Amino acid sequence: MPRKYVILLVITLGVIALDQWSKYAMVAELTTRFDGLSSTGERLGAMYGEPPPQGFDGRHFRSKRSVEVLPPFLRLRYEENPGAAWGMFRSLPPNVRGPLFHVVSIGAVFLIGFYFTKLSGKDPAERWALWGLSLVLGGALGNYIDRLSRAFVVDFIQAHWKDQAYWPSFNVADMAICVGVGMLILDAFVRKEKPAAPAQP
Repeated sequence: MPRKYVILLVITLGVIALDQWSKYAMVAELTTRFDGLSSTGERLGAMYGEPPPQGFDGRHFRSKRSVEVLPPFLRLRYEENPGAAWGMFRSLPPNVRGPLFHVVSIGAVFLIGFYFTKLSGKDPAERWALWGLSLVLGGALGNYIDRLSRAFVVDFIQAHWKDQAYWPSFNVADMAICVGVGMLILDAFVRKEKPAAPAQP
């Protein structure tokens, strides 16, 4: 297998595994969804199966606590995002929002795959693109797993400034996408088209 596909596979699967594990751990610690469930199989069924109806707070999984990591700035708090990044399009009707996100997610996977095939995998200058595309793909698939299983994405990291200003809640998949996009932007500056060699007389 070419080296570039090994990089793609390892990073993508690593991001997906870390993302889904962190969401599982946060559902266990911050919600009541797993209360009374003793086996891992039961818990996985509760997390990836049909979610219960929304409660009074708009969540399907009832939140039971939050954890202050850095009290003035950062906490772990369970949130559900039926929309895109930063909650965009969450107000769309489910029968419109669901198909839209399926098309966008599948389109993004194909676009990333197409761009990835254009890389040689041998040029050291391509490292930003190799890692960046792999991170974006892993993040996109991590969140897409959430959408396929329960129609909303689990977020749990909340950055804020002394509870006066808030950054929209996010998760590991979102972080991978942001870092990956940053690497792709860097790649656009680092790796440029080489000018054609002048014709020999």
